[in-house]
Formats: sequence, structure tokens, C-alpha cells
Amino acid sequence: MTAKIIDGKVIAADLRARVADEVARVKREHNLVPGLAVVLVGNDPASEVYVRSKQTQTQAAGMASFEHKLPADVSQGDLLALVAKLNRDPAVHGILVQLPLPKGLNTEAVVNAIDPAKDVDGLHPNNAGRLAGGLEALSPCTPLGCIILTKSVHASLEGMNAIVIGRSNLVGRPLVQLLLNENATVTIAHSRSRDLPGLVRRADLVYAAVGRAEMVRGDWLKPGATVIDVGINRIPKDDGKTRLVGDVAYQEALAVAGAITPVPGGVGQMTVACLLVNTLRAACAIAGLAKPAV
Repeated sequence: MTAKIIDGKVIAADLRARVADEVARVKREHNLVPGLAVVLVGNDPASEVYVRSKQTQTQAAGMASFEHKLPADVSQGDLLALVAKLNRDPAVHGILVQLPLPKGLNTEAVVNAIDPAKDVDGLHPNNAGRLAGGLEALSPCTPLGCIILTKSVHASLEGMNAIVIGRSNLVGRPLVQLLLNENATVTIAHSRSRDLPGLVRRADLVYAAVGRAEMVRGDWLKPGATVIDVGINRIPKDDGKTRLVGDVAYQEALAVAGAITPVPGGVGQMTVACLLVNTLRAACAIAGLAKPAV
């Protein structure tokens, strides 16, 4: 048996097309153009590539894109002043400050300064708290993408045993809440968990978000499990270059799992697509319109 490969590129492209249709509809019916502002501090190469991709996809979906580039030595006060300005700007419905920020800047203070209604990264304590309480909230994009990828295999996650390996505020914790909202039975595991292989073997759904290259081995998996690999790790090759691998030993897992996301070409594709979903949802909520059909 070889696992079904969950093609994040195809699923993300379909989602982006559905977002573009809804953007065209709200433009036509309500004269509303959803707008996303991205703030990039410093010149981290990986962040620059990511921001460029966000800008391209935002515009392709028919949304307005506002990019703000600040030097790495920007003061905390100036960064907070920009966030306050974007909070007040009626053309901006989503604000995303690209993380990580350079040293010397207080990430928590910056995230907390974003208007929760425009917090398309889903990191503001208001949104995190609402999500934890099972209330309507803007959810972080990567966990949202994980749920959509899982549902491409299983129409309903009700009653399934899920394990989330990793407890970050960006992925692990919000993913647990989203899985609970889907009525899955959830275990959250991390570096201190005892007998991690044993815990993983019980799970129908495995989410690896721990940031350690190929940590989850094929013999940890329950035969037929669905594996969503959130990890992106660069490991050296013999020729001095690097290759991208996930948190799951992919070739081993292929022989055991029922379905699996590749790295690259899996979860990463969904993150930006879900950012567009959040921006559209935020724009409709701010304008007092019904929730869009994505």
C-alpha cells in the first residue's frame, strides 16, 4: 500500500479560485474591495519571498494589497504608529506583521496593537481566546489550512483520534481548538511527552508541527492514518546544497499512511490561500455583511 498524496498545490489553487469568485461578488453587490496590508521589518530573505508571494496572490484574487517595508532598526514606537494608522484605514481589512521581528522589537506588544477585527494572522489574544471558547474568530492560517487538507480526505472528522505534535501559539494550540470544533478527540504532544511513538500509533490523524527534521518515523504510524506535515526543515546534501524536508520521514510514512502531505507542496501552499480567506472574512464582518461562502 502506498499513501495517497494530498496535493496542497491543487487544493490551494481551488480555494484561491473560490475566494476570487467571492471577492468579485462582494465588489459587484456591495462595492467592497477587501484590502490586505503586510508589514515587513528588515530584510530576512525567507520573509521577503513569502511577502512577495502574498502580494501576488492577494492581487490575483482581486483584492487590494498594501505593502509596508521598514528598516530592521525601526523603533518600537514607529512600528506601533504604523499599526495604529492601518487600524484606522478603512481600505485595510487585514493586517499582517511578518514574523519573526528583528531583535529588540517586542512581538507581543505589536501583535496586541493590531485591531482584532483585522488580525488575519489570528494571533491577537481576543481571537485566540474566542477560538479557545469555541466562538467565531479569525484563526491562524496554517492550522486552518491543515483542517482543509484533512477534509479533502475525510468529509467529517467527528470521533476520529487526532494527535498534534507541537504546542506553538502559531500552529499547535490553535490547531487543537479547530480539531475540537470538528468533534475530533485530540491529544496534544510535545518534546516532554512520554512514549511519543506509542501516542502517535493510536491516532487516525497525525499533525507534525515540531520543527525537527524527519522526527516522526514510519513505524510510529497507525496503518492507514492521515498525516499532515507542517514542518519545513533544510538539511544539507552531499553536494553542499540543502533540501527541504518535513517533520515526518516521508518515504517511510508513504508505505504506512493512508494519506500524507508532501514537503514542499503541502501545508505551505495552504497558508497563503487561507490568509486570503481570512482577509475576505474580515472585510465582510467589518462591513456587516454575511459570512462569505469560503
